[in-house]
Amino acid sequence: QVQVVESGGGLVQTGGSLRLSCAASGTTFRINVMAWYRQAPGKQRELVAAINSGGSTNYADSVKGRFTISRDNTKNRVYLQMNSLKPEDTAVYYCNAGGYRLDAWGQGTLVTVSS
Repeated sequence: QVQVVESGGGLVQTGGSLRLSCAASGTTFRINVMAWYRQAPGKQRELVAAINSGGSTNYADSVKGRFTISRDNTKNRVYLQMNSLKPEDTAVYYCNAGGYRLDAWGQGTLVTVSS
């Protein structure tokens, strides 16, 4: 079993920054990819950014150049640095840990960007 817990959400003005953190626990050796997803009101959950155990990353086009995902394998943590935030970034952000027979989700953390 792997558990993930997000933190760091909150209210920020347009153009501001936030840093989300996700801590994984349990059988973390099974984790390959860690990712951030988000779900805005009335919309489907979408991938924001992902990073694999080797450090390779990919981003949604809408956040490229503004968001940075990073990972500390020694602490089983993944981070999402969000800069130049826009109102359309408002959503619940979820951390996901994936691997062999593994698909663990956190409860989510709310990010609200005011205009």
